[in-house]
Amino acid sequence: MVITSISVCQFSSISKLYLHRGGRGHLNFARTTSPTTTRIISSKSAAAIGCGRKYIPVFTPFRVSITRRRLMAINAAPTQTAATGTSESLRKGIAEFYDESSGIWEDIWGDHMHHGFYEPDSDVSLSDHRSAQIRMIEESLRFASLSDDSKQQPRNIVDVGCGIGGSSRYLARKYGARSQGITLSPFQAKRAQELAAAQGLDDKVSFQVADALNQPFPDGQFDLVWSMESGEHMPDKTKFVNELARVVAPGGTIIIVTWCHRDLPSSEESLNPDEEKLLNKICDAFFLPAWCSTSDYVKLLQSLSLEDIKAADWSQYVAPFWPAVIKSALTWKGITSLLRSDDKGGNSHAFDDRRI
Repeated sequence: MVITSISVCQFSSISKLYLHRGGRGHLNFARTTSPTTTRIISSKSAAAIGCGRKYIPVFTPFRVSITRRRLMAINAAPTQTAATGTSESLRKGIAEFYDESSGIWEDIWGDHMHHGFYEPDSDVSLSDHRSAQIRMIEESLRFASLSDDSKQQPRNIVDVGCGIGGSSRYLARKYGARSQGITLSPFQAKRAQELAAAQGLDDKVSFQVADALNQPFPDGQFDLVWSMESGEHMPDKTKFVNELARVVAPGGTIIIVTWCHRDLPSSEESLNPDEEKLLNKICDAFFLPAWCSTSDYVKLLQSLSLEDIKAADWSQYVAPFWPAVIKSALTWKGITSLLRSDDKGGNSHAFDDRRI
């Protein structure tokens, strides 16, 4: 296990981010001289269990600030995916996967569809796992240094890859903010809105079906852009990061939590065949494109002339989650949920460890 901490300060002058859309497949960036700062927090968490080996989850946050910016155009050509081969079929597969499996997840785990944060080597119960998922949110906010000062708290939030809206509702309640969630799954968008109404938050949060790579929002709309474990589904990581940067307001914050493979040392050009084989099985099971590393994300952020990049490996804090997911499928509640899903023509392989 590698523990990583990275901090980069590239330039002293700070510039406002201004973006406009150029030709097809391009985003053009221009700089202005307004002294504002945008921070980007990115994190990763990647895990798999199978073949007699355990790949420990990894959680690595980055912090980045906007600084000197040159005029640039970034090509956003789609990449081929291990799961389906094309971006369009991948989007369809993701939508169907979550349409079919989100109800099962909610039955067992509740509002939140992401890792929990734990003390290393701790013994935890199912109820502890739900608390750990809340702690994951709080630890991410703490790492991002979001202020508890009411005058500096976010007021307008977007939840990119919102699931059934757990983070959106939590953040809206915590900050008294307005939150908009986007997902590829019609089921998730509908269920998220139902839960918001049931919790008395339908005036604060809203949800819609939309693509994270082509978000239906104007430039600079949100002072908090939140993506909790959705980046691993993005076939074009460059376009994903660009869209997050486009919709964040100057002075705002972006938080990303996503699955990545390990960073490669200079002596290695690629993962070894066993690692590739295992990751491909995860791609097939969870509708994921090809994996990237933390350093790949750092390079993307650096290519945008951002500064103050900070990374920290939280592997040991999320490790208990995947065994709990597998175990949850073997409980009576898990079995009955799977059977109900099967009766509806649902897809149960989200909890089938044999696929992994």
